[in-house]
Amino acid sequence: MSLISLIITLIVVGVLLWLINNYIPMDSKIKRILNIVVVVAVVVWLLNLLGLMDSIRGIRVGR
Repeated sequence: MSLISLIITLIVVGVLLWLINNYIPMDSKIKRILNIVVVVAVVVWLLNLLGLMDSIRGIRVGR
């Protein structure tokens, strides 16, 4: 994925989240949870895209 595609994707996600926050009536707690979920998903997606998730995949918890 090129840098331009990455930036455009981040802008689209940001604008969609802004539109949802401003124009869809929701309780503030639900909006906060939605914002956290979207930010975590974007961070995980970026880490995976940059190849930083490969080292995390080898970690095992438990047996």
